[in-house]
Amino acid sequence: MPKPEALEPLLPEMTAWRQDLHRHPELGFEEHRTARFVADMLRGLGLEVTEGIARTGVVGTLKGRPGNRAIALRADMDALAMTEATGLPYASQAPGRMHACGHDGHTAMLLGAAHWLAANRGRFAGTVHLVFQPAEESLGGAKVMAEEGLFDRFPVDAVYGMHNLPGLALGTIAVPKGPVLASSDTWEVTFRGAGTHGAKPHLGTDATLAAAAFMQAIQAIASRETDPLGTAVVSVGHIAAGNPAAPNVIPAEVFLRGTARALDEEVRTRIETRLTEIARAVATLHRLEAAPRYIRRLSPTVNHAAQAAVMVRAAAQAEAVMDDHPPITAGEDFSEFLARVPGAYCWLGTGAPAHPEGWHHNPHFDFNDAALAHGAAFWCSLVETELA
Repeated sequence: MPKPEALEPLLPEMTAWRQDLHRHPELGFEEHRTARFVADMLRGLGLEVTEGIARTGVVGTLKGRPGNRAIALRADMDALAMTEATGLPYASQAPGRMHACGHDGHTAMLLGAAHWLAANRGRFAGTVHLVFQPAEESLGGAKVMAEEGLFDRFPVDAVYGMHNLPGLALGTIAVPKGPVLASSDTWEVTFRGAGTHGAKPHLGTDATLAAAAFMQAIQAIASRETDPLGTAVVSVGHIAAGNPAAPNVIPAEVFLRGTARALDEEVRTRIETRLTEIARAVATLHRLEAAPRYIRRLSPTVNHAAQAAVMVRAAAQAEAVMDDHPPITAGEDFSEFLARVPGAYCWLGTGAPAHPEGWHHNPHFDFNDAALAHGAAFWCSLVETELA
């Protein structure tokens, strides 16, 4: 199985690709330049290329020696709607858009693996589908790809994903057992009362008071209604009420919006049920109306045991391997793939961030190019392990 040193000759090229992609970030379902970049390179390597799945998705198909098995490797391509603050020479040239989660690095690593695998087809038997996915950030690109027949058109025995993780030692491969990432849902509640003069609150029904009671009450879902060894997160992210130019008016309506996270479906369902019950109970207590809404977005990302074990074996050449990394309460639409095909997801350590604030989804984030050879080598090792 190839060590990272085997991919070192490609590191200057992978770095150039990554920084070019970083310079030209594109949002979900708008990755037209990125998709062309990927498709052209894959064709140049002699791969079969399919474009236009989920609008901008690309699949490159690589065949090794004759074999009956097939696997898929996935890299996400989209950027975030953020303004970059790194000041780097290759910083985003697109106002209000940046690669703040390392998807530029994911794309470059899978392209690097494609180069090595295309030149070493005799080292594996079967088929590898390289899936370059659009719109991972909140827009559900994986679901769209799956619904458009990704796995019907490209049947596979297993699917694998990898994500960079700042703070984890450079080159370390961490493969969680079971849950990897949480569900990611959105909830909304509108409290409707009767507005009144701020000096005469007894003449109305105060929706702001109900909203305050609701925000306090829902914290008990995690702290008092979920097993302490389990995981539940309920957070308020947006509140809208009244007019700042009229502080002497008690508004008739308050709107709240937030996020909910869980690592298993039972807890997820309990959160949904209790949010709705609490909203209605608070409304009754305060003599007004509540209109709760719960929007299920991403299911928990949970590794299949057999494929997680394959990842651990494939990581034997890595700097270090962890098979007990704890789950993280961020969300990932790779769960849509895992709901349809057995597979697993791992973390690639990229070391300490160069900037103190350089974590995911921060304007100072930048992918560590030193990790490119490590990630590409791991993909190649995984192919050889699965398709020996």
